[in-house]
Amino acid sequence: MEKRKLLGILTMAAAITLSGCAAGENDEATPNNNQANNSAEEDSHQGGHGDHSGMDMSGSGEVPEGLKEKENPTFEVGSNATITHAHMPGMEGAEATIVGAYETTVYAISYDPTDGGERVENHKWIIHEEVKEAQNEPYQVGDEVEVGADHMEGMQGATATIDSAEQTTVYMVDFTLTDSGEEVTNHKWVTESELSTEE
Repeated sequence: MEKRKLLGILTMAAAITLSGCAAGENDEATPNNNQANNSAEEDSHQGGHGDHSGMDMSGSGEVPEGLKEKENPTFEVGSNATITHAHMPGMEGAEATIVGAYETTVYAISYDPTDGGERVENHKWIIHEEVKEAQNEPYQVGDEVEVGADHMEGMQGATATIDSAEQTTVYMVDFTLTDSGEEVTNHKWVTESELSTEE
C-alpha cells in the first residue's frame, strides 16, 4: 500500500517537473522570436546595411595619406547637393555641402567588430586608402582586408570581406539629419551616385 502511495507521489512530481520544463521552453522561445524581430526591424531602419548605431557620423576632416583630390569633380567643393541614398536614418533627402572630393576605389564591407559587437553586413563605405597596408591594385569582391578606418566602434583592425568595389569619386560632406536636426560635419563617405544636384 505504501509502495502505491509512493509511486503516485513520484508520478505526480514527475508530471509537475515535465510541465514546468515545457513551460520554460515556451517562455525561452518567445524572447528569441522577439530578438529576431527586433534585429529585422533594426536592419530595415538602417536600409539593409546592418546596425550603424555605433557610427561616428562626424569626422575630423583629415583624409588618409595618399588620397588624391579629384580634379573638376561633378560636385565642387563648397557647392550643395542632395543625398539620395541613405546609409542610416536621417541621411536621405538631406542637403549636403561638399567639403572634399577625392578619386579612389570605394568598398562596401562585411566584418565582425573587434569589440565583440554583432557582425556588420554591407557597410558603406571605406576607401582603398583606409585598408591597412593596402596593395597597389584595387581589391576584388570576396577579398579579405584589414580595416584601418574607424568610422564605427570596433571597425578599426577588423578583418573585412569586400562586398563590392567601385572606382569613383567620393565626397566628404556636411549635412543636417532630416529626422533629428543633428548637424554632421566632415562625414566620410558619400559616393557620386548617392548625390544629385538640387533643383
